[in-house]
Amino acid sequence: MASRSSDKDGNSVHTASEVPLTPRTNSPDRRCSSSDTSKSTYSLTRRISSLDSRRPSSPLIDIKPIEFGVLSAKKEPIQPSVLRRTYTPDDYFRKFEPRLYSLGSNSDDVDFLTDAEILSKYQLGMLHFSTQYDLLHNHLTVRVIEARDLPPPISHDGARQDMAHSNPYVKICLLPDQKNSKQTGVKRKTQKPVFEERYTFEIPFLEAQRRTLLLTVLDFDKFSRHCVIGKVAVPLCEVDLVKGGHWWKALIPSSQNEVELGELLLSLNYLPSAGRLNVDVIRAKQLLQTDVSQGSDPFVKIQLVHGLKLVKTKKTSFLRGTIDPFYNESFSFKVPQEELENASLVFTVFGHNMKSSNDFIGRIVIGQYSSGPSESNHWQRMLSAHRTAVEQWHSLRSRAECDRVSPASLEVT
Repeated sequence: MASRSSDKDGNSVHTASEVPLTPRTNSPDRRCSSSDTSKSTYSLTRRISSLDSRRPSSPLIDIKPIEFGVLSAKKEPIQPSVLRRTYTPDDYFRKFEPRLYSLGSNSDDVDFLTDAEILSKYQLGMLHFSTQYDLLHNHLTVRVIEARDLPPPISHDGARQDMAHSNPYVKICLLPDQKNSKQTGVKRKTQKPVFEERYTFEIPFLEAQRRTLLLTVLDFDKFSRHCVIGKVAVPLCEVDLVKGGHWWKALIPSSQNEVELGELLLSLNYLPSAGRLNVDVIRAKQLLQTDVSQGSDPFVKIQLVHGLKLVKTKKTSFLRGTIDPFYNESFSFKVPQEELENASLVFTVFGHNMKSSNDFIGRIVIGQYSSGPSESNHWQRMLSAHRTAVEQWHSLRSRAECDRVSPASLEVT
């Protein structure tokens, strides 16, 4: 009983291996020995506790509790619901882009064909040219050297006289800008023309690398409309512009069937107090060539039509041997303000010809019976800005196109 009381007072617990079993006695020596053992055990416990407190703390590990559940063969994964739109056939065809599946020349994989394969496939001939960029003067030089194996000419309207030889020339531009183009001279009656002509484009170097050089070979015919033989397109980012280089490239078909007729820069100004309609013919550029040897001798005829009646005709002087004429000529027509809404101006560009009738190049109509949205826009801008000159470039149209959309075009020659 005394031993149990001592153990209880000492708050110690011992196993059989820690405390040797001794027979219990009631002698005072035994009680003293039991008390000493309890004290030593308590001291050892405190030392161990102090050592544990000096150990470095272990990192805390966040372990998520494991969830146990009852497995079931019928358990199905739950997925978040997705709202799906139901497409109708109209929606499907609205997303369809026909240009990606067109059967034109652009759909052919010409990028994966060699020049020999392109020449064999299309048989349009080859073009020899070179490029060189001048870092000092910031301009790109394009040299059109020669062409060979061009196909025989094609007549669309049966008016062509010589069906054995072509009269080729080349137009050069840097896409996407097709307005500032250059044009070689026409080489008469040959399928292997030699041009040897150089043209420069004022353009920064970084901008030049973003452009595509387009060379279009055309066939000139005085008695029929010019036709496109073929083209070569070279992305300038793929060539060393500073080092330069020469290339023989096979011509591929062009989707541009109609040859551009040129552009005309006009200025309109109306003075209500004087009842005067002032017209400035400033310049033209890239006009269709009408003479195989000298280019063109272009002039502009301006005709005032009131309703469907021709009232007045005036014309500029003609400039010899150019397709980019500068006129800077002014004309004035008397048009009372109450008659202005019924007035139309017909501008026709001709190539001067002393031996026969003048060669038609192109036409536009501005006014009541405008030949297109651009012409109508120019007229409306003039009406809303009295006493102020309004300038605008216009693309020339064919006679047939103007006659089809503008009654005023039918009243003039």
